[in-house]
Amino acid sequence: MIGRLRAALVAVAAIVLAGPGMAQQTAPTSGSGGIKTATAIFAGGCFWCMEPPFDKLDGVISTTSGYTGGMRVNPTYKEVSAGGTGHTEALKIVYDPAKITYEKLLHVFWRNHDPLNAGGQFCDHGTQYRPGIYYASEEEKRLAEESKAALETSGRFKQPIVTEIVAATAFYPAEDYHQDYYLKNPIRYAFYSTSCGRARRLQELWGDEAASHS
Repeated sequence: MIGRLRAALVAVAAIVLAGPGMAQQTAPTSGSGGIKTATAIFAGGCFWCMEPPFDKLDGVISTTSGYTGGMRVNPTYKEVSAGGTGHTEALKIVYDPAKITYEKLLHVFWRNHDPLNAGGQFCDHGTQYRPGIYYASEEEKRLAEESKAALETSGRFKQPIVTEIVAATAFYPAEDYHQDYYLKNPIRYAFYSTSCGRARRLQELWGDEAASHS
C-alpha cells in the first residue's frame, strides 16, 4: 500500500523527468573560497527522509539524494526501485570538517534509521532500502566501526545491528525531482513520511534522541 503511495507521489513529482548525473567521487575536495570540504555517504531508507536531519546541521554544505552500492551504471529510479540493480537509496553529504565532524554525522545518521532491519526501512521493503555507511578512507571506516561497536555494547538493542559498513563505490545522483523533495512538495512529503511510520519507529528505537523530520 505504502509502496504504491510513494510510486504515485513520484509520478506526480516527475512531470518533467531529469536523468541522473554522473557518478560522484567521495574524496575530500576544496570548495568555493578555498574551503576544504569532505563527503559522507549514508543510506537510511527513503532518501527523501534522510535529507532534512542533515540539512539543518551547521557545517553541512549540501545533501544529494542518489544511488550507490550496486553494479548498474547511471541507474534510474525505476530501475533501483524494482530491486534488480544492487543499489540502495543513499544520501551524499558535503560538509565543512572545520565546523562539523564525521563523528557528529555518524551520530545523527544512526538516530535517523532503523539499524535492526537489513531488508528495508520502515514501510519500504527490499535491498534497495537497506541501511549502510559507505566509507571513503580508513579513518572513516574506523570511526564507523567504532560507532557501531559502541551501540552494540550499550545494551540499547537486544537484536543485532545489521547496518552495513562497506567501502564507497560510485554514487549516482537521483533525478532532479527527488532532490529536496521535502521542500518542493511539503504536503506530499509529510503525508508519505507519516504514513510510512518513520517517526513512530524512530521514537521506539531512540526515544528522546530521535530526530525531528519536519
